[in-house]
Amino acid sequence: MQHFDLLVIGAGSGGVRASRIAANLGAKVAVAEERYLGGTCVNVGCVPKKLFVYASHFSDLFSQSRGYGWSLSDSRLSWQKLRENKDREIARLNGVYGNLLDNAGVTLLQGHARLLGPKRAMVADQEVSAERIIIAVGGWPFVPEFPGREHVIDSNDVFYLDELPEEIAIVGGGYIAAEFAGIFNGLGVKTHLIYRRELFLRGFDREVREFMAEQMQAKGIELHFNADVESIALTGSGSRLVALDNGRSLEVGEIMYATGRRPLLDNLGLENTSVSLTDKGTIAVDDNFETTEPGIYAIGDVVGRAELTPVALAEGMALARNLFGEPGQKVNYDLIPTAIFTQPNVATVGLSEELARAQYDEIAVYQSNFKPMQLSLTESTERCLIKVIVDVATDTVIGCHMVGPDAGEIIQGLAVAMTAGATKADFDRTIGIHPTLAEEFVTLREAR
Repeated sequence: MQHFDLLVIGAGSGGVRASRIAANLGAKVAVAEERYLGGTCVNVGCVPKKLFVYASHFSDLFSQSRGYGWSLSDSRLSWQKLRENKDREIARLNGVYGNLLDNAGVTLLQGHARLLGPKRAMVADQEVSAERIIIAVGGWPFVPEFPGREHVIDSNDVFYLDELPEEIAIVGGGYIAAEFAGIFNGLGVKTHLIYRRELFLRGFDREVREFMAEQMQAKGIELHFNADVESIALTGSGSRLVALDNGRSLEVGEIMYATGRRPLLDNLGLENTSVSLTDKGTIAVDDNFETTEPGIYAIGDVVGRAELTPVALAEGMALARNLFGEPGQKVNYDLIPTAIFTQPNVATVGLSEELARAQYDEIAVYQSNFKPMQLSLTESTERCLIKVIVDVATDTVIGCHMVGPDAGEIIQGLAVAMTAGATKADFDRTIGIHPTLAEEFVTLREAR
């Protein structure tokens, strides 16, 4: 039986980062993976999604180019070519991850891992032991039970469609649902977004959510709020007949469920340990990511603190350093910047206006709503929203929000400033880069 200082179950972003750091600190490390290197993010998440976002944005660019004097006669999409090129890039990244592990001296064990006890696991047909074990298995798409469930695709399946449908319905109200609504709409598919509550993107600033809904509708996406699917039936032509609980029905070529992901704990062998779960079904861990079974740890989406790739990376790095030579590492969950790659993009860091008003005695809100300069010669009606929230007592900037082109790129820089404790006075005395959209953040003067 092979014995390791550390066994990591899952070769996603967090697991690979933890294993490499641990190995570089002198530990003998193995990673068990039953599917693909890089996890959800590389294979059926952030990376291929962003590639599809880029592809879908070209329809806007082709249209906008006419205002700048261009005339394009052939702008047809080959879905097969896009999918093949995406697959080739993902295969390249799988190889990169393999090389990262190999160069760090990490042993890759291919196969499903199942815990046999606190320090033992079976990987495929090989039993191994380890002084410490990290569970980094991530999540899997969740689709609720209802009549016709077998006729849907999920957020994994969507990356491997044989062909684009003429019309699609997407169910959900989070990142994935909103992003794929923009993707399919941009690729020329008539798109419906169905969400069971009054407004999507729960947890984001209310004004941002309302503004984004307006922008999506202006682009032709049909939003069905306060609606849910009752049943789905397959028609004779192969389309999906979707019955909604508000009395409406839709007939579409595909229906995609983006109703969240759940920890991938099936057949993991947790019953052979004292590892416990939270009420939400995630693995319970302490501030050092240790489970209720000493020596077994968990990071990433499986603990559900913030289901974002950079957070999993930070957790994996901190844990590995704490275990193998650099104790005292902590992950700061405050001021986590995030972006939604809709069209236009949404990005945010810090508090929404609603949370800021609940947590602070007095706040000031600075904002602007305008048509971006790059669209000034076009017929596009797309607009941009930027918003800065300030604690009046200290002048500290406690929230930055943006809906508009390259929002993620801009908010990332502002996240650095906010992490350093920037005040509104710091923003005001910063000289802008003109003419840019980003300079609007340092020219806002009138508060409401």
